[in-house]
Parts: sequence; C-alpha cells; structure tokens
Amino acid sequence: MNYKEILSQDNLSKLTSSIMLKKLNQFLFFLGIMLPLNMMAQNLISSGSPLYKLPYKNTYVMETLVAENSFRTAKVEKNQPGTFAQAKKVLPSPYWERHNKEIEMYWKAWEIGIKNICQPLDDSGFVTSYIAPAYNGNIFMWDNAFITMFCRYGKNFFPFQKSLDNFYAKQHPDGFICREIRADGSDCFGRYDPTSTGPNILPWSEWLYYTQFGDDNRLNKVFPVLAAYYKWLKLNRTWRNGTYWSSGWGTGMDNMPRVQDGYNTIYSHGHMIWLDACLQQIMVAKILLKMGFYLERWQEIETFEDDIKHLSQYINDNMWSDKDGFLYDQYADNSLSTTQGIYAYWALHTDVLSKERLDKLVAHLTDTTKFNRPHRIPSLSHSHPKYKANGRYWVGGVWPGTNYMIISGLIDKGYRQLAWDITMNHFNNVLEVYKKTGTFFEYYAPESNNPGFMARKDFVGWTGLPPIAELIEYIFGIRANHEQNTITIDVNLLDTYGIDKYPYGQDGLISFKVQKRNSKEEKPKVTIQTNVPFKVILLWSDKKIEQQVGVGKHSL
Repeated sequence: MNYKEILSQDNLSKLTSSIMLKKLNQFLFFLGIMLPLNMMAQNLISSGSPLYKLPYKNTYVMETLVAENSFRTAKVEKNQPGTFAQAKKVLPSPYWERHNKEIEMYWKAWEIGIKNICQPLDDSGFVTSYIAPAYNGNIFMWDNAFITMFCRYGKNFFPFQKSLDNFYAKQHPDGFICREIRADGSDCFGRYDPTSTGPNILPWSEWLYYTQFGDDNRLNKVFPVLAAYYKWLKLNRTWRNGTYWSSGWGTGMDNMPRVQDGYNTIYSHGHMIWLDACLQQIMVAKILLKMGFYLERWQEIETFEDDIKHLSQYINDNMWSDKDGFLYDQYADNSLSTTQGIYAYWALHTDVLSKERLDKLVAHLTDTTKFNRPHRIPSLSHSHPKYKANGRYWVGGVWPGTNYMIISGLIDKGYRQLAWDITMNHFNNVLEVYKKTGTFFEYYAPESNNPGFMARKDFVGWTGLPPIAELIEYIFGIRANHEQNTITIDVNLLDTYGIDKYPYGQDGLISFKVQKRNSKEEKPKVTIQTNVPFKVILLWSDKKIEQQVGVGKHSL
C-alpha cells in the first residue's frame, strides 16, 4: 500500500482502533520527514482523531523530533503504591536533635503526597500512574515539575518522576504540550491560546533527577521531547526580535499585575516581552546543551548557544534598569514595567547578568520595604500599591515553588548565607502554620505565619518542597551531583543531625551523620556509611575540604 492509498478517505475511515491510529501517526511522521514542506503542512490526521481530541481542523506542521517521542506510543503502566507504613521503610529517614516537630512535618508531607497518587483512566492517553497537584483533578506542567523536584527522593518507593511522562505522552505532532490536561487526557486549551502552555521548567526537573541518579536511559528518552517543546515555543511564542511572550496563566503567576491597563491580567499577552519566559528559555537552552553534549545530539543543539547569547544581550540592553537595579518586563512602546516581582529572579538560573548587576538584583531580597518581609519571599514587592498582606494569590503570596527557585539559584551563584537565611525563614513559617493546622497550604501570607487568602489545604502538591527538599538540600545541606560523582554537605546547623537511606545513583544508599558543634567556625565531624563510592565536598563557614570515600564507613 503506498502513501496515497493510506491517506485516502476510505482507508482513514477504517483506521478506527487506537492501535491503528498510533501506527498511522508514526507513518505520517516518517512521511513528514520525507515529503516536501507543502505536504508536511497539510491536514494529514483527521481533525476528529481521538488521539488529540481536536474540535477543529488540524493545522500541524510536523516536528521531526516528536517522531522520537516514545512516550506517545508507550504501553500503560499502572503502579499501585504501597501504604505509608511501607513507604517509611524505604524513604530517606532524617533525624535532627531536639527538632521532633520538623521531622514529623517531613513525614506528614510524604503521607499526604502519597494519597495524591492517581491511576490513569482508560482511553485517556496517559501512560503511567502519577502524583496529582492536589488542585482540581487535572495535571499541571508548572505544579508537576516542582512536585517531582522533592519527589525524586521517593524513587525507591514509587516512580514519581514518571508523572511527567503523561505530559510527554500528550505532546502534539508539532511539539506543543498543554500546560493543563484533564484526567480524561484532553487538553484544557487550544495550543494557540495565550494561556495554553508554560512555564517551560520540565527540563529543570529532569536535570535535577539526572544529577541525583544518573539515569542515562531516561535522559535519552526525554531529550527529544524537551527539545521539540523548546522549538515549539521558539516558533510560536516569540516576537519578531526573538524575545518571548506569555500570559498570567502561562507564567504560572496568574494575577500578578504585569500587563498594562486595557489588557486582561490573566489571559492576555499584553503585547509585552515577558522577562521570566525569556529567562526560562535561556535556562532550558543551557540544560538542553548539557543533555545534548552528553548524548552527542550535536545537530539538535547547534542553535541553542546563539539563542542564549541573543536573549542575554537583549535582556541586558533593554530590560535592566540602572536606576532601580532591577529587571523588568518590557511594554510594546519599549518602556519598562515598574512591577518588581519574583519573576525577575529566574535570572539566578542563567548567566545573563554581570556580577555587579546580579548583586544589585539580589540586594532587593534583603530590603524590608521590598522582599524581606515576615515570611520571605513575597511574590510581589511590598512597595507595590497592589500588594496584599494576606497574599491574595500572586499579589504578595509566598509560594513554595518560586522560593525553591530562588534558594537554589542563590546557592548556585554563591550567595550561601542569604540562601540559608531565606530557607530558615520560609521553613519556620511553614512549620508554624503546620503546628497550628497539622497540614500544608497552596501558598502562604507574607506578613504573618498564616495560610494565604483562600489557599487550598493538604497541598502536597508543591508544598512538599519546604519540609522535604529544602530540609535535605538547604537545611541539612546535602546536595548530589551524580554527573560529577560528588555530594556536597553544606553544614550550617550546630545541632546533631543526619539522614539514612539517602538515594544516590542507580543503587546507592547512604547515611550521613553530623555531630553537634559549638560554633559555626568549628569543623564539622561527619560520619558516612555508603554502598557506593563518591567524592564528598564538606562546606562550613567559609571553609571547604574534599575527600574521596569508598564503600564502607568513613569519618571526616
């Protein structure tokens, strides 16, 4: 049968089974590579295909990288999680002298999160069991990316990282991935809706997973998916000068006052250059470059360095205010916004700013009239006229995901003390709310230790980040980099603390114990029990030592 026969209306009508639809789709991708561009742009799949649930005509221009997306044709895996009691036997087990409530909060976050594990519905197109964002039954790109950042520590109990596979399975032929997908597998938005997708942080989650476990197989599988989505954004979410646009929903920061009057805060792109969308693409391009170098995907990444240079130059030349020492969105008339928001701090995950400019940007985080409020860090500067003491969502609310973004970025850029101060402030405010309520919330008020206005409760959800990821990485200071086979122990606490069953690499299980100290200047005494070798980097105060450790027990 030749391609004309396959594409005939009579034969299309016979391809009613899902198996045949998948085979046809694979064949069409092959044709998309071989046929002329004018044929590629034609409607090659019925607009009523259940694969995409499209109520409109198909205008896809095929992205060849999507042909490598194995998630789209994967068999469904339904993993039934064990009980919480079973989970406690395999999850990392922290201890912290005289801080029992903090440890209780850690376990409570896992207990609530495990209850949010869902099974894919039949005929949804989802390919695996997943942890839901604890919101409305749908899965969200923004939420699930942050959720998997703390859930990676639960790999030995449940394959949480595979929750992202359902987004990959629903990737469209042109590379688009919807930011919110219903449990039945249908997209919540058409792909050209300004609110349909973003923020593009899935590669960040995948890279964190890789640096924890060194899973080459997963890296190889997700790379073409992530590269195709990056290319879709570049093709469909840029202005004529190559800068990016989004919307309130598209950035994940729904009602932050960013667009000019006359535009809808949530739904409109406002004819504006959106700073965070640009910075995230730079961050993602850097991650994809690292993936591509490792996987030797030279052709796919050849333009990424140029993309980074172009966007970085534009941001420095046009979106930085020397007067304010801050980065802003840019309006259609080339003037800058005056809204100082947490969105600017995605710069910490790029090399856009010089050290001098970055210092000025970071200084706002210590300013009590701006971002240094009773609960750090409010999403909107306290100096903004629309700032709300109860948070009112993104007009001041403190959000675990964006706090994690800032803390991790500060560490990467060398602002260790500030990262510690913010971590402890945020963690302790979440702890105080936990003590009063016994649970976690979607976001928190910036002016008191209370939940944010109408914040959803039992939100694990991304609020697993403070009690789990921030405890391990920034309070206990244990951070893995499997790519370099190093584990950092950044000791700030004076108490005795440690963790057992810390997962590292394919089969690594490590125990760390740090003894009590009398001062921050005192060298920490650390005991390590490990079944895999690695290099330990021990940090305290302004000091540092490195030591190779082999299998067995070691004292530093």
